[in-house]
Amino acid sequence: MMTSSRAEREKRIILGVTGASGAIFARRTLQMLEADARVEKIHLVISGSGLKLLRDELDLDVSRSARIPTALAGRATRKTDYLLDSDIGAAIASGSYAVEGMVVIPCTTGCLAQIAAGISDTLIERAADVCLKESRKLILAVRDAPFNRIHLENMLRAQAAGAVIFPVIPSFYHRPKTIADLVTQFCCRVLALLGLAQPEQFRWQGERRP
Repeated sequence: MMTSSRAEREKRIILGVTGASGAIFARRTLQMLEADARVEKIHLVISGSGLKLLRDELDLDVSRSARIPTALAGRATRKTDYLLDSDIGAAIASGSYAVEGMVVIPCTTGCLAQIAAGISDTLIERAADVCLKESRKLILAVRDAPFNRIHLENMLRAQAAGAVIFPVIPSFYHRPKTIADLVTQFCCRVLALLGLAQPEQFRWQGERRP
């Protein structure tokens, strides 16, 4: 677990989960945020399709809202506040509520489209819109392939508005031995963009010489 001074332990992070395949990335991100001493609170919002994703890919029981954070993390959670995607009146729907940033992982192309168009029908979309208008970090871990022209244009629109488009594309230069290695490295890179560099992250030091 990473340690930090009290002044640094004030980061609030919004974690959005939508229905694109890749629930394992949401799980690892939540685990790492929970373990990071610099993070004060995690606001977890899961869309309706995201809940179905957790059932289908992780075999989670999502019938009781209060148990979802612990079920997703696979361990007890202390910092996570679970919010319904329909709760448009939640604190994170207002720019006056300070957060460090937001990551949507995985992010459907549908959610991307709503954000790119400035449409805020759900809490995930509204929280993302708030991050953009307040010039806060917004990372969209889009999970789909291949991309059509509409997807690409929506990425350009969202990026031009301030979002970071970070497709779920795992790396291999760190020589992963397991799926968990792939997932952890990707999530480390995502969190680094939120100012939460992780000790587990592999950092390229240049090509190895014989």
